[in-house]
Amino acid sequence: MLRLCRAAVWICLALLPGGAFALDFKSVAVTKAVLYDAPSLSAKKMQLLSRSYPVEIVVNLGDWTKVRDAQGGIYWVETKQLSDESMVLVIADLAEIRQQPDATSALIATVEKEVLLEVQDAKLNNGWVKVKHRDGVSGYILIVSIWGFH
Repeated sequence: MLRLCRAAVWICLALLPGGAFALDFKSVAVTKAVLYDAPSLSAKKMQLLSRSYPVEIVVNLGDWTKVRDAQGGIYWVETKQLSDESMVLVIADLAEIRQQPDATSALIATVEKEVLLEVQDAKLNNGWVKVKHRDGVSGYILIVSIWGFH
């Protein structure tokens, strides 16, 4: 009975969004990555993702990786089209980049939804993530404003 209860707890944890498990993200390494509905080049092409777009890794089968995009879609992509580059996608309509990890810190920039930012520090700092915009602006953004951070 105890074994059954433990199994039920693990199943419930696995089903929670984000669960008790660390999320693994990668970014698109090529100019345009083709996403498929199955792990095969002959499968149906579902969509394209541009370079640096973050994806959550669901399962890696070697040559093929099952991924989730920011909208929750599940697709297959050739593993060679992914990189370890740490990028995030702004999901808030308008997000603020601050000089320090504090809402009262100087405002450096505002960024619109769908903008890609490079993660500068993999450590979360009181709900803030250090990022860099492609134009060189660097600062802190609230984690609730972005998608793709592990």
